[in-house]
Amino acid sequence: MNKVEPVTLTGRYVRLEPLREEHSAGLAEVGLEQEIWQYMVYGEIQSEADIRRWIIDLLERQSKGTDLPFVVVELASGKIVGATRYLNIDIANSSLEIGGTWYGKAYQRTAVNSECKYLLMRHAFEALQVVRVQFKTDLRNVRSQRAIERLGAVKEGVLRNHMTLPDGFIRHSVFYSVVPDEWPAIKANLEQKLA
Repeated sequence: MNKVEPVTLTGRYVRLEPLREEHSAGLAEVGLEQEIWQYMVYGEIQSEADIRRWIIDLLERQSKGTDLPFVVVELASGKIVGATRYLNIDIANSSLEIGGTWYGKAYQRTAVNSECKYLLMRHAFEALQVVRVQFKTDLRNVRSQRAIERLGAVKEGVLRNHMTLPDGFIRHSVFYSVVPDEWPAIKANLEQKLA
């Protein structure tokens, strides 16, 4: 696996840019609805100041080499519509996770998520040469599970009592993965959907 460096990934509908503190206002414009954060591990996000703290936390993780966060920009409007990232980057085992993903409500169930996942997986498998891309979601988040399954990721199972959320809820997490042998078919399927 090659070193994971900040990069801009551009598709037909979205551009993924390395996250910066200056993105806080644009993210706050689309990201303050509580439904977005319901199953996330970050706690209450209710203001631009909360978004800024969230960004600072992710940038600290990036400096440690465990995460690479992106802001999602819709090409047609030039507007920031959400965020996503590589996390649990494991150079020694050539693997990483795609997650921490959220979009403003107007951009959910659009081509945005499919293209973001396509761009991130393509970069992971073809540029970084990973041997595993992982996804995980809260067991209660059925919509997220269905979205991951539509990508073609393989459901591996549920880690029970996997993490304690900021509100004290003990979350079960559903894990999925994609490995290199599966990528060509998933890539072709996503390209067909996005065409």
